[in-house]
Amino acid sequence: MGEVQVPAQAYYGAQTQRAVENFPISGWTLPPPLIHAMGAVKYACGSANRDLGKLTGSGKNPLDDKQVEVMLSACREVWQGKHDGEFPIDVFQTGSGTSSNMNVNEVISNRAIELLGGDRFAIEKVVHPNDHVNMGQSTNDTFPTAIHVAMAAELKNDLIPALKRLGDALRQKSNDWDQIIKIGRTHLMDATPLRLGQEIGAFARQLELSQERAEQAIQSVCELPVGGTAVGSGINTHPEFGRRVAEVLAAEFGISFVEAKDHFEANASRDGLVACHGQLKTIATTLFHVANNIRWLGSGPRCGFYEVQLPTRQPGSSIMPGKVNPVMCESMMQVASRVIGNDQTLALSGAAGGQFQLNIMMPVMGHTALESIHLLASCCRAFVEFCVEGMEANADVCEAAVEKSLSMVTSLNPYIGYEKASALAKEAFKSGKTIRQLCREEGILPEATLQGALDPMNMTEPHE
Repeated sequence: MGEVQVPAQAYYGAQTQRAVENFPISGWTLPPPLIHAMGAVKYACGSANRDLGKLTGSGKNPLDDKQVEVMLSACREVWQGKHDGEFPIDVFQTGSGTSSNMNVNEVISNRAIELLGGDRFAIEKVVHPNDHVNMGQSTNDTFPTAIHVAMAAELKNDLIPALKRLGDALRQKSNDWDQIIKIGRTHLMDATPLRLGQEIGAFARQLELSQERAEQAIQSVCELPVGGTAVGSGINTHPEFGRRVAEVLAAEFGISFVEAKDHFEANASRDGLVACHGQLKTIATTLFHVANNIRWLGSGPRCGFYEVQLPTRQPGSSIMPGKVNPVMCESMMQVASRVIGNDQTLALSGAAGGQFQLNIMMPVMGHTALESIHLLASCCRAFVEFCVEGMEANADVCEAAVEKSLSMVTSLNPYIGYEKASALAKEAFKSGKTIRQLCREEGILPEATLQGALDPMNMTEPHE
């Protein structure tokens, strides 16, 4: 293909440079977690090949034990993020990820040669990017394996802790505000009373369920394609290779990775990744709901609900002095919108990108899915720190609306029936009086019965 100029200081080689020149598309490179996962996969593959005697056997250019050890060290360096600047290829590249796979192979090869004290610029590679680093592998099985590993690790180590922190913060507010009575709202209209703690507790439960969904998302990507090589047949690899690689990765990450049950499915289909991101879409829906409801509860301060006072973070207007906006809620809602949109990219890529034995949309799938995890985790942490922890309940505002509500009449149904209660509500609205006032004026019920029936706290729980 002719000569190509590679930067003298680079660890990568000609195949990487060609890809850089071929894809001047977005300026977005693969996210670091995916690069690190590729290093981990190469480490696991090298370990399996070492244990199977493939690297030091009778094949072409066998390595000695020192060379194997150094190659694995170079894999670990990539895994640990020590060479993140060596991966310049655009996301929108060859659909299998071959360019990035070879990028990783070249970096590991050249770094291993350097660690051995050799000349990494030599044409003949003592540790070869294809023969040794890529032994028993194809991009078609290792690149999706790296995506699965990166997704599972980021879900476990980043998103789930962030969701738990937000859920715990909401649960604390729920406990703190358990005795504050407020009016409920359905269809944006006045409904029966509840406790502010119950309302916030519902949000906390949503976050608990979100953690469970994130765990389910991990399970969606635990089957690893590695071992299928080019089309799923496992050509040029040992029959035990896929299992051994999965075992190494499972031990290193503490995640239940296993070899794919059917390598032809695992190479051709990205259904697991689509399912994984589907859980992220549901989590995004939850976060949008929580943030939007808190935004409404904090609206005002004089002409809105203002049942919850949100922390003051920054001026809210360039023209209206003193205005403060629910910026953290709006930030989270925008993140949720982005993730919901990302899910369409994953779904289309999974459905339309797979033909025969390969999906050719993998780089954008990996990039987009990892972006979703990063955004969700980051916005959860910010929302806790800059919003939830500083929220305060406006108990007086909450309780003042309860007595005025026409829905207080609901608790009278067992005593006077629906029709009479409905007429009472209409009369109260027309006269501007409260339900309690009208009941007393008209002697609807004995005072003691009325007091019990119209006790707002009693309305917040079921009674016999």
